[in-house]
Amino acid sequence: MSEPTRVDARGHHCPVPTLKLRKALEAAAPGDELFLLATDPMARIDVPHFAAQVGAAVLEIADREGGVILFRIRKAP
Repeated sequence: MSEPTRVDARGHHCPVPTLKLRKALEAAAPGDELFLLATDPMARIDVPHFAAQVGAAVLEIADREGGVILFRIRKAP
Protein backbone atom coordinates (compact mmCIF):
# COMPACT_ATOMS: atom_id res chain seq x y z
CA MET A 1 0.00 0.00 0.00
CA SER A 2 1.32 3.44 -0.90
CA GLU A 3 1.29 6.73 1.03
CA PRO A 4 -2.30 8.09 1.28
CA THR A 5 -3.26 10.59 -1.41
CA ARG A 6 -4.44 13.96 -0.10
CA VAL A 7 -7.34 15.60 -1.90
CA ASP A 8 -7.80 19.25 -0.97
CA ALA A 9 -11.34 20.48 -1.58
CA ARG A 10 -11.29 23.23 1.05
CA GLY A 11 -13.23 26.30 -0.01
CA HIS A 12 -15.23 24.42 -2.64
CA HIS A 13 -18.94 23.75 -2.46
CA CYS A 14 -20.98 20.74 -3.54
CA PRO A 15 -20.41 18.90 -5.84
CA VAL A 16 -16.70 19.79 -6.16
CA PRO A 17 -15.43 17.79 -3.14
CA THR A 18 -17.12 14.65 -4.44
CA LEU A 19 -15.89 15.25 -7.99
CA LYS A 20 -12.31 15.69 -6.75
CA LEU A 21 -12.66 12.50 -4.71
CA ARG A 22 -14.00 10.62 -7.74
CA LYS A 23 -10.99 11.67 -9.82
CA ALA A 24 -8.55 10.66 -7.07
CA LEU A 25 -10.25 7.28 -6.58
CA GLU A 26 -10.07 6.60 -10.32
CA ALA A 27 -6.29 7.15 -10.19
CA ALA A 28 -5.80 5.14 -6.98
CA ALA A 29 -4.95 1.45 -6.81
CA PRO A 30 -7.40 -0.97 -5.19
CA GLY A 31 -7.05 -0.83 -1.40
CA ASP A 32 -5.33 2.58 -1.39
CA GLU A 33 -6.30 5.13 1.26
CA LEU A 34 -7.09 8.77 0.51
CA PHE A 35 -7.56 11.81 2.73
CA LEU A 36 -10.16 14.34 1.60
CA LEU A 37 -10.15 17.79 3.20
CA ALA A 38 -13.39 19.73 2.80
CA THR A 39 -15.06 22.76 4.36
CA ASP A 40 -18.53 22.38 2.82
CA PRO A 41 -20.84 20.97 5.55
CA MET A 42 -22.78 19.08 2.85
CA ALA A 43 -19.69 16.92 2.33
CA ARG A 44 -20.69 15.06 5.53
CA ILE A 45 -23.68 13.74 3.58
CA ASP A 46 -22.34 13.67 0.01
CA VAL A 47 -19.00 11.93 0.58
CA PRO A 48 -20.28 8.86 2.48
CA HIS A 49 -23.16 8.52 0.00
CA PHE A 50 -20.78 8.69 -2.98
CA ALA A 51 -18.31 6.29 -1.33
CA ALA A 52 -21.08 3.73 -0.80
CA GLN A 53 -22.09 4.02 -4.46
CA VAL A 54 -18.60 3.20 -5.69
CA GLY A 55 -17.82 0.59 -3.04
CA ALA A 56 -15.26 2.67 -1.17
CA ALA A 57 -15.13 2.61 2.64
CA VAL A 58 -15.22 5.76 4.76
CA LEU A 59 -12.86 4.85 7.59
CA GLU A 60 -12.94 8.14 9.47
CA ILE A 61 -14.66 11.52 9.52
CA ALA A 62 -12.96 14.04 11.79
CA ASP A 63 -13.33 17.75 12.48
CA ARG A 64 -10.19 19.85 12.23
CA GLU A 65 -9.42 23.51 12.94
CA GLY A 66 -11.03 26.17 10.79
CA GLY A 67 -14.13 24.15 9.95
CA VAL A 68 -12.17 21.57 7.96
CA ILE A 69 -13.62 18.07 7.75
CA LEU A 70 -11.13 15.24 7.20
CA PHE A 71 -12.37 12.07 5.50
CA ARG A 72 -10.19 8.95 5.41
CA ILE A 73 -11.37 6.71 2.60
CA ARG A 74 -10.21 3.34 1.28
CA LYS A 75 -10.76 2.34 -2.34
CA ALA A 76 -12.40 -1.04 -2.74
CA PRO A 77 -9.89 -3.89 -3.18
